[in-house]
Amino acid sequence: MIRRTITKKNTLRSFQRYLQTAPIPTFQTSVLRNGLTVASEVMPGTRTATVGVWINAGSRADNPKNSGTAHFLEHLAFKGTNRRSQANLELEIENLGSQINAYTSRENTVYYTKCLSKDIDQNVDILSDLLTKSKLEERAIENERHVILQESDEVDKMFDEVVFDHLHAVAYRNQDLGRTILGPRELIKTIDRNDLVNYITTNYKGDRMALIGVGCVDHNELVEKAEKYFGNIKQSEVPFKQNGEDLPIFYGDEIRIQDDSLPTTHCALAVEGVSWSAPDFFTASVANGIVGTWDRSVGIGSNSPSPLAVTAALGGPNNTPVANNYMAYTTSYADTGLMGVYFSADKDADLKLFVDAVFQEWARLKSGKITDEEVERSKAQLKASLVLALDDSTAIAEDIGRQLVNTGFRLSPEEVFERVESITKQDVVDWANYRLKDKPIAVSAIGNVKNLPSHEYLTKGMSL
Repeated sequence: MIRRTITKKNTLRSFQRYLQTAPIPTFQTSVLRNGLTVASEVMPGTRTATVGVWINAGSRADNPKNSGTAHFLEHLAFKGTNRRSQANLELEIENLGSQINAYTSRENTVYYTKCLSKDIDQNVDILSDLLTKSKLEERAIENERHVILQESDEVDKMFDEVVFDHLHAVAYRNQDLGRTILGPRELIKTIDRNDLVNYITTNYKGDRMALIGVGCVDHNELVEKAEKYFGNIKQSEVPFKQNGEDLPIFYGDEIRIQDDSLPTTHCALAVEGVSWSAPDFFTASVANGIVGTWDRSVGIGSNSPSPLAVTAALGGPNNTPVANNYMAYTTSYADTGLMGVYFSADKDADLKLFVDAVFQEWARLKSGKITDEEVERSKAQLKASLVLALDDSTAIAEDIGRQLVNTGFRLSPEEVFERVESITKQDVVDWANYRLKDKPIAVSAIGNVKNLPSHEYLTKGMSL
């Protein structure tokens, strides 16, 4: 594999070249009387569009007694409405040539289509039908219950997913963010039509929804369609806040699952991270970029610019790998977040070697023993990833929808570029001392966890 180093200079040049050659997109927003936000961005030269509805309600809005309802509801949306049977719905979408999709996250539920611009009205009609007129028939509920239980079985085999679900459970103990998106199996088996109806009536409110259109769209026409198809949705009686008046509490805790049958051990370390709207959101991303990512299958070792990657590749006895891969990550929510390092290693690996290397890398950030070149490289990688997403209507719609429903505003790519560019080495050092110094640490691991240092040891490591 040939890799080209992305520098600050060539990333800035690519972005400037993009601005010079591409027509400037136009972003507009309007708010209906029921609080629903309508947002659009024109992409000149295209005859297609992505249109979708972003809802500020996901598994976090589930009732603890019926956790999994938000995800269950997403499955049922395509099983027929009061106006369209499942067969007619599928045939209509096929005849249009549209691509329709949906997903549920901890904070959002999203339904979107990619279609020809001439078919936007019909696609918005379909989206409205799915969201407001699903039949939720008992037979469909029972059929999907089996499908979701099978999906749960598949997720249980994805150990990175399992580790992060457990990580949320211990870091946000007995709180809404600690619940899984699918819900526990015992509750999936008991969710009924009343639970689904109650979820819709409680959470599908105008002020918690945004209709997004990106591509060949006319904003005024999109507003008219929003009034026509979503104008009857009610507004919240009380202004909605994601988690009420109280911020989530992050707990320094752990969960370890010993499983001798697994050939690898999977582990995630986490401290409390940044929310979507936190002033240090981009600084956190730059810091994580310095820590980096590494995968044994790629074959990069001693030449990696990341000291942690060098340790992962060559830190074992006789310069052998101490991990199979690692990823510095940041996961943000409306009012909190998780950040840290996820890694996997062979079951007999000495995990202390890699854990110590993580703490040494965090200590390097805190001490300021990073170079300006590392900071600029991380900034360049952030900006490059932004440039690569600028020409896809679905990615742009996702960016707009996520920002609007989670923060109430949208930063343009140019504004993001400026914020990232303004970050200095000292900003990263100050951030590390604020976020990583003597903070609680949460741990989730599955596999041969006997080789993982104790939680007390990990807590002491935060003082380095």
